[in-house]
Amino acid sequence: MSEPRWLDDDELTAWLPLVRLVQALPQALDRRLREEAGITHTYYAMLANLSSQPDRTLTMGELARLTATSPSRLTHAISVLEGRGWVTRRQCPDDRRSQFAVLTDEGFALLQQIAPGHLAQVRELVFDRLTPEQVRSLGEIAGALVGGIDELGEG
Repeated sequence: MSEPRWLDDDELTAWLPLVRLVQALPQALDRRLREEAGITHTYYAMLANLSSQPDRTLTMGELARLTATSPSRLTHAISVLEGRGWVTRRQCPDDRRSQFAVLTDEGFALLQQIAPGHLAQVRELVFDRLTPEQVRSLGEIAGALVGGIDELGEG
């Protein structure tokens, strides 16, 4: 067995805050969304991804991929969102094994109501703390990291 490749000082200095960020940021976003709308950031991301489509529709598989959610967790979440009238499911006409998730008018109205507060918090916690160059770098870094996860089929 080969010796592990330990993190050097620079890598460790970058890694520890990154771990804290990926754990703390969703929790902070969740708190506010729960207070304002009774939903988690994951549910918000599902609604937002659906709203960004011209017909407010995605396959369940694509929605799971975009929100980094397991199929079983997505099924549960969509059931909750359906129960609130924010999403409906529709059978895919070309593939009987696939379903579409569709954002309803009520779900879109909810997003319009809560998006300004959510985006203000995202700006406060992330973008207002960065220079324009850091924002560009963050986009490049996040894209590279997500790309590596996607290549492994885990995202």
